[in-house]
This record gives sequence, C-alpha cells and structure tokens, in this order.
Amino acid sequence: MEINGSNLNIKSVYQLAHDPKAKVSLSSDARIKMKFSRSYIEKRILAGDVMYGVNTGFGAFSSIRISDSEIEELQKNLIRSHSVGVGAAFSIPQTRAMMLLRANALARGHSGIRDEVVDKILEFLNHQIHPVIPSQGSVGASGDLAPLSHLALALIGEGEAFDDQGDVVPVSQILKLKKVKPLELQAKEGLSLINGCQVMTAIGLLELEKADRLLKLADIAGAMSLEALKGSRSAFDALISETRPHAGEIKTAANLRKILNLKSEISESHAFCDRVQDAYSLRCMPAVHGAVKDTWQYVKNILETEANSSTDNPLVFAEQNKILSCGNFHGMPVAFAMDFAGISFTSLGSISECRTAKLINPAMSAGLPAFLTQNGGLNSGHMIVQVVAASLVSENKVLAHPASVDSIPTSAEKEDHVSMGTIAARKFAQILENTYQVISLELLSASQGLDLLKPLKPSGAVKVALDTIRQSVPFAEKDRIFAFDQRAMKKIMDQNLIVEAVEKEIGPLSL
Repeated sequence: MEINGSNLNIKSVYQLAHDPKAKVSLSSDARIKMKFSRSYIEKRILAGDVMYGVNTGFGAFSSIRISDSEIEELQKNLIRSHSVGVGAAFSIPQTRAMMLLRANALARGHSGIRDEVVDKILEFLNHQIHPVIPSQGSVGASGDLAPLSHLALALIGEGEAFDDQGDVVPVSQILKLKKVKPLELQAKEGLSLINGCQVMTAIGLLELEKADRLLKLADIAGAMSLEALKGSRSAFDALISETRPHAGEIKTAANLRKILNLKSEISESHAFCDRVQDAYSLRCMPAVHGAVKDTWQYVKNILETEANSSTDNPLVFAEQNKILSCGNFHGMPVAFAMDFAGISFTSLGSISECRTAKLINPAMSAGLPAFLTQNGGLNSGHMIVQVVAASLVSENKVLAHPASVDSIPTSAEKEDHVSMGTIAARKFAQILENTYQVISLELLSASQGLDLLKPLKPSGAVKVALDTIRQSVPFAEKDRIFAFDQRAMKKIMDQNLIVEAVEKEIGPLSL
C-alpha cells in the first residue's frame, strides 16, 4: 500500500489493520509536498517569526515564546506531558489503523513537518511495532490528544509497546530487538503527531467494515423469522418501495424478495389464512433495515472524508505564504456520525429482538410450540434466549445516548467546547457487538422454528442459510446449554459463512 494523503477508504484501512505483514510506503508526490511545506516552516523559523506550536507553548500557554534552543525539548515535553491515557489498551488492529490514518493526514503536506516523521510511523507499522495506547482520556477536540500522545511516545522510543507475543514491554526493548531507531523530534513535529481525530476515526472505520456484514445478516435473519412465523411477502413488493424511494428501503425490499423468492412450501401452507397484516417487526423490515443501511452509507462517507483530511493546527499553506490557526482537529463531524451509527444499529438490534419474541410466543407464532420446544414444562426451550436478547437491546439503549451532546471545558477554558467523539466511537463498537449477539440469537430461534415446521420447506435461500447453520448448530430436540449454540452461531457469523452461502445461491445482497 502507498499512501498520499487522499487515497484511503474503509477497505484499505481494514485490510492494513488486520494484516500485520502488509507493507506501507509514502508516495513520491506526497514526499515532495511535505518537503516543500517543511522548507517553508524552516525559513519562517530562521526569520524569527512567532508561530503557534512551533516556537510557542500550547493551549493556554500559546502566548509564551520558546527560544530556538528549546524548540526540540518543547516537542518532547508536549508528548510526555500529554501521555496520561487510562483504561484498557486499544487492540492491535485498532492501533494499526490509528497509525495509518495519522501518517496519511501528515502526508497531505499541510503540517510543515519532515517526511521522516511519516517514514517512521510506517517503519513501525512495517516492523509490527505496536504502541500501547490507553483507550480512555480523549475529549475529542484539539484532536485525540492523550491516545495520540501515547502513539507518539513510542515513536520517540519512550512508553510501551506490544511484543510479538502480545505482552506489554518497554518500546525501547522492541526497538533494540528489531534494530529500529527512535524518532528525534524537531520543531512542530510533536504537536503535529497528536492533533487530529485519527483515534475515533480508526475505531469507526473498522467497526463500519464489520457492520456491512451485519446488515446482510439482518435481512437473512429477518427472512428466516418471517418464514418461521408464516408471514406475508406482500409488504416487500417493488411497487411499494417506488412510492417511498429511500435507497436503503428499496435495497432491503429487493434483498428480502431474493431471499424469500416468490413461494415456498411454508408460504403455500398459509396462503388462505385469516391474518391480514404481520407485526411491524416483519412488515416494516424495508423501512427499518433500510434506514440503517442509509445511515451506514452516510457515516462511511463522513469517516472516509475524515481519513483523507488535514487535521493539524496550525495548518501550513506554503504556496499561499500562510500559516493558519484553525479548528480542523475538532472531532464533531466524526462524533455526530458515530452517535448516529450507534442509534441506528441499536434499532436494528431492537427489531431483531421483537422477531425473536414473536417466535417464542405461541399467541404470535402461528402454531409454533411455546418457547420453541416440543415438551414444554420439562424443557424451557428458548425462554432465556429471548431474555438475553432483551438484555442486550436494553443495554444498547443506554449506550445509544449521544456522547456528542456533552461538552466540558478543558485547558483553562481555552478549549471550551469539545466533541467526545472518541467516546461515541467506543460506544458504537460495543453497540455493534451487542447487535451481532442479538441477531445471533434471532438466527438461533428462527432456525429452531423452521425445523419445527418440517416437513414443510422454506424458500431456497432460507433453506441454504438453515443448512449452513445446521452444520455447526444442530436442532435442539430438548434443552441443552444454549450458550454453546450461541457461540457456535456467532462464530459462523464472524466467518461470514451464512452470507457467503446465501449469496452463492441468489447473488449479491445490496447495501
């Protein structure tokens, strides 16, 4: 991979984050831009110009002039003093994504730093040297200051990193082992390493890449539940979507038509039943699942824009002879997007749990036994499967409270409005994981319900999904440890086996 400041997307970030053997380099065009910008800064320093972050203090200390002989010490002091993160460390894939994004932002040539700084970040990536970055402590304005400082701390040979066994050790030990020299900071370089939203953006991009698989799984799970509940396909008619042409709604209805086909033995068995309409959790899947798809697309666009942006302060425009103080480090664009994503995927889990609740309730399930067990009383069946799903949905509702509506003044009121974007991103990661679990529980109950309707067969794609599940999770003739079933279900979801099998049968599903 070659970075130039403008060529990253969700796929490339995910690939680099999860492939430690991938190699990254700086493009020649980006190197030229960085050298030109750096030479401009050096001329301004020689001219005795006062420039924020170059030869002044930081934040509320911005009015204090720093002598030329102390500029390098200033940069090191900044990194050391700002490395005060707390909590569990970010994962290695998250850390790799942060490093890639920070290098890409600097590669744009608006930071006025040497190209050697980007080379050093990429050298760390290419040698699999992963700093230990605590996950808590960023308010998401002036950049992700605390976590990015821990990243920069490792670059200068201080702080901690993960060794090849995943243990935490002094980074100096790894640098010596891998024969990598630490970075010697020069003017402005410490500040440029920590100004930006790369932590929240990295978390968001990695989670959004996982989320696209969940969007397809939700449609598959919903179709399986609809078959098991003997629901109607009429709500997915293309004529309906044309009257309300939201892109996600059109795509979801099309997915459901493909998965359910026109008819199945199950659907034919209730062709003349007296039910007029299904519950919203079945009938409104195009509207709800579709709105989540539209949100996913919107958030992806925001984060990919952020991944290819300059987020330093001040920004250097050498050709225009300007060094401009600004607020491009403020995380609100990402914070809003992450909160929006968290809200939408909370809803996706909620509608899934509604379908699970219908499956276990004989008053709603059109003939399925209570709690999906054939000998109720002696067996409890999927009673607690639904309870767990309800618990996760409720937890998500708490997590979905937007972090971005909060703000607290920092740095002696100089930084008086902040985004909390990194909190929003971390919350979204937990919401997404919870929603994965909720849909795994729906798949567990839907597959049990479909087997209880035998010998009637579901539609072709639903049967393919059921057969794929049954390779790892057999039908439950009586109670057993359903936690093991759920873990097996989650594993085949993580491996994307269900989606791959369905798409092999009917072609790609739309997002």
